[in-house]
Amino acid sequence: MTSLDVTTEAEDSGPSGYAAARLRLLNEKAQSGPPRRAALARLTDEWLNALFTTACRQAGVRGAALVAVGGYGRGELSPRSDLDLLLLHDGRADAGDLAALADRIWYPVWDLGLALDHSVRTPGEARKTAGEDLKVQLGLLDARHVAGDLGLVAGLRTTVLADWRNQAPKRLPELDELCRERAERQGELQFLLEPDLKEARGGLRDVTALRAVAASWLADAPREGLADARRALLDARDALHLTTGRATDRLALQEQDQVAAELGLLDADALLRQVYEAARTVSYATDVTWREVNRVLRSRAVRPRLRAMLGGGRGPQPERNPLAEGVVEQDGEVVLARAARPERDPVLPLRAAAAAAQSGLPISLHAVRRLAATTRPLPVPWPAEAREELLTLLGAGEPTIAVWEALEAEGLITQLLPDWERVRCRPQRNPVHTWTVDRHLVEAAVKASSLTRRVGRPDLLLIAALLHDIGKGWPGDHSVAGETIAKDVAARIGFDRADVAVIATLVRHHLLLIETATRRDLDDPATVASVAEVVGSSGTLELLHALTEADALATGPAAWSSWRGSLVDDLVKRVAAVLAGADPAEPEPAAPSAEQERLAIEALRTGEPVLALHAQTEPATGEEPEPVGVELLIALPDQPGVLPAAAGVLALHRLTVRAADLRSIDLPSDLGGPGGVLLLSWRVAAAYGSLPQAARLRSDLVRALDGSLDIPARLAEREAAYPRRRAGQAPPPRVTVAPAGSRLATVIEVRAHDAPGLLHRIGRALDESALRVRSAHVSTLGANAVDAFYVTGPEGAPLPAEEAAETARALEAVLRA
Repeated sequence: MTSLDVTTEAEDSGPSGYAAARLRLLNEKAQSGPPRRAALARLTDEWLNALFTTACRQAGVRGAALVAVGGYGRGELSPRSDLDLLLLHDGRADAGDLAALADRIWYPVWDLGLALDHSVRTPGEARKTAGEDLKVQLGLLDARHVAGDLGLVAGLRTTVLADWRNQAPKRLPELDELCRERAERQGELQFLLEPDLKEARGGLRDVTALRAVAASWLADAPREGLADARRALLDARDALHLTTGRATDRLALQEQDQVAAELGLLDADALLRQVYEAARTVSYATDVTWREVNRVLRSRAVRPRLRAMLGGGRGPQPERNPLAEGVVEQDGEVVLARAARPERDPVLPLRAAAAAAQSGLPISLHAVRRLAATTRPLPVPWPAEAREELLTLLGAGEPTIAVWEALEAEGLITQLLPDWERVRCRPQRNPVHTWTVDRHLVEAAVKASSLTRRVGRPDLLLIAALLHDIGKGWPGDHSVAGETIAKDVAARIGFDRADVAVIATLVRHHLLLIETATRRDLDDPATVASVAEVVGSSGTLELLHALTEADALATGPAAWSSWRGSLVDDLVKRVAAVLAGADPAEPEPAAPSAEQERLAIEALRTGEPVLALHAQTEPATGEEPEPVGVELLIALPDQPGVLPAAAGVLALHRLTVRAADLRSIDLPSDLGGPGGVLLLSWRVAAAYGSLPQAARLRSDLVRALDGSLDIPARLAEREAAYPRRRAGQAPPPRVTVAPAGSRLATVIEVRAHDAPGLLHRIGRALDESALRVRSAHVSTLGANAVDAFYVTGPEGAPLPAEEAAETARALEAVLRA
């Protein structure tokens, strides 16, 4: 039977005919989704039109109309949807006649067992109520004529829309607050095992809110994918109504298999994944839309004051503050610089993401879409800069999540990490888990970022946290599958063979410590020995310890406790004791290269610094090679203050130190006479802009050493003029004395958040303590600095234990200030 036949039967047969036609339509398997919802709305319209026409004639009422509002007004009738109806009249009818008219319409609806939300108002009353009740106004935005006086309905629609647009600056913040409160109560649809398809964040209520924002003409939602997401949620609700026979929006566990079958899906997991994908699209559109609404409202609030100050005319253009090469901040968002060329810069998406997360700013929708559309794939293995930017993104803490989701929404994550696709929106049916697999992995990296001061290789910790459950997208033991995937991903990212092996071990055994600590006898030496055999080294043990905690904290509140933590701590101490052995022999220092030796001789001969600067380049398809960093060699006669001076000069030139090595060498007499020379080898990158010239660096270094260049003052001036945005609170710095680190010097280890001037501050503090830096080894791993300084007293001997501990405490206090 066609929808036309159904409609005709409804008209001819009254309520019973409507009920039969409705039932037949809902049981018609050939028609589902939007066509069925539209047919059900048409069928209901025809029935109510007939009811209204007859009722008006019997009650003797003219100047009235029947209006569908809310979901019915949008034509979104699910099998058990409420009917939202407004009986609109011009105010001339007798009150008794109006009541009789309403009864003749409402009662047949109730008699059929249909839920009804109804009201009787004049246009003026409807407008007044809408002004007082935001929910009423939202419903009227979708008002649609069903029967009666068409002009009356058209006039109401025009008035309500005009009011909504005029009052948008006041009402949209109210709507935003309503959406936030509802999200707090209902949770996020994309992560719930039993989600409410309508009320949870990312559900149908939010889709309606986005329509309301668009109707205000103040801002609009990203439209790509939104219609499909809305349809998927409505289809799931239709199937839920049909399988349960109830007007429910909650997708309970026991009903998910039936709903999946009704939709032709494989199983309940396929259903949840489809729902989660839709909810993620809606949530992202919601975030972007409300951000744009708030930006426009801020702009409107500021503009009149600017006009008054400027005497009218066009106001200033939005300020653009550089954040990284090709990336700037504008109006509270991260956007691409005007000179950015994504098609030639495959690292740009990660650089922009890292800058956004570090600054606590969202990436603009336009920027993400441009990056997704134009950026070419990264070479395999990735260049060092790409790996470092990924680590910076992962190490930024809570802001990482929003930035990651923005990249995910436009497909950039799966472009970078193809294996991510199998865990995208994958549900976890263990009630201990709060998140889907992909979000759990990002949450684990966020938790790991707060533990980076506990490990010597924070880069390996962050990558292992991101990948530890990557095998859940494959059949079998997810740890075994994950080990293989992690090896491939880590190698693609550009880690060397030894680091790949450590990451694979962490992923394969990420459950080892928690399962052993809670299920085995720790007093049995065999238990501890078996764990030590698997772990293999103290460095891997500390990484596994931190990963275990990050994984549990990211799972949910039931997965970690002080008791579990104490058991794991006890196991780790016992395993560390087994792994502890004789200190390895101190390695011989590497001989200087021919170029280093040449620079050292020249420095000794002239008594001044000598520099060599080598740009590192990577080929660009069809273009000239592009600079991606610089290797800087400095040789100068051994003297106090070299480290803070050199580090300060680099900071002034906005050069980010990725790695550095400082050591003292003694030249034999036949190479220029006896004397100590300091060799500094740096790997640096320009934060943005072009690389500096070696002559300028040398000139500033000479001035810094003779005291004519006040580096602390210059850095303070720049910080005051261009304060850095910081997202959240980075873990505090940690300074320790490495036990048995060297027989010739005391080893001070510094783990801190990387920032411009950090190495300069460390060098100054050590210099002011009258310590001699015999050698230094600096590594910047993403946003984490892991530095080791081999220091001696003025006579060249290691520091006494108490003095070394006091030095570490004093340096940590300086860095925390």
